[in-house]
This record gives sequence, C-alpha cells and structure tokens, in this order.
Amino acid sequence: MAAFQKFHSFVEALSEKKHDLGADTLKVMLTSVAPLPSNTVKADLTEIADGNGYTAGGNVATVTSSAQTSGVYKLVLADPTTWTASGGAMAPFRYAVLYNDTATSDEVIGYWDYGTTVNLSDGDSFTVDFDPATGVLTIA
Repeated sequence: MAAFQKFHSFVEALSEKKHDLGADTLKVMLTSVAPLPSNTVKADLTEIADGNGYTAGGNVATVTSSAQTSGVYKLVLADPTTWTASGGAMAPFRYAVLYNDTATSDEVIGYWDYGTTVNLSDGDSFTVDFDPATGVLTIA
C-alpha cells in the first residue's frame, strides 16, 4: 500500500474546527497530477475525468472508528467503493486524495502516491486499501 501523506493545511484546519473526522463525510477522489503538500482545498487539485466507472467527486470513505486511546487518536475508514472501469477505460491516475466533503471548501486531508500511473481497462477494478489495524491516520 502507498504511504499516506498529510497536507500541511490539515493540521491548521483541524485546529480551527473545520473537520469533525468522526461525523463529516469524507471522500476519496483520484488525480493524475501530483498533489502539493501546500494544497488546501479540493479545488486546488485536478481530478480525473468523470465517466467509464468514475464519478466526479470520488467515493465516500465510511468512518468505522474515530477514537483516542491513552492520548492517541486514530481514524479508521472502510475501503471506499471499488472503482471498476465500465464502457471503456477509466481515466488514468496515480494519486488518491482524501478530503472532507462536509467542510465548507472541501478541505483536503491527505493523499496516497501509488508510484506509477494506474490504468484501468474496461472491466478492471481498483480499491484504495485502508489498513483497519493502523488506521488512516493517528494524532498523538
């Protein structure tokens, strides 16, 4: 699995109550353009084209656990719905971006770099695999 990289703005946005990670709607969108750590909102990113199995805005990532133990917070998400190319190839991508769809400006949280372009031909599938043991992110 690709390593999670947080956006710099996430720390400030969390501190300023723009995120309620246990209750807000979080989504994962796909892009072929490298996110910058300085990006702050979804509009800063270039999403892949809608169609052939991909819906603009991406897929919901359901929160399965949002809790702290001994002063360490852990966010655990269920894998978002699998993308399956249908009716032709889906637009190529390399990055999966987690963002807060409830926040006023769709503030970004973090992303995964798969290291190479992912191409899905008609019938091929891809799922961002969230680790249920370690969670998506921890805050200590």
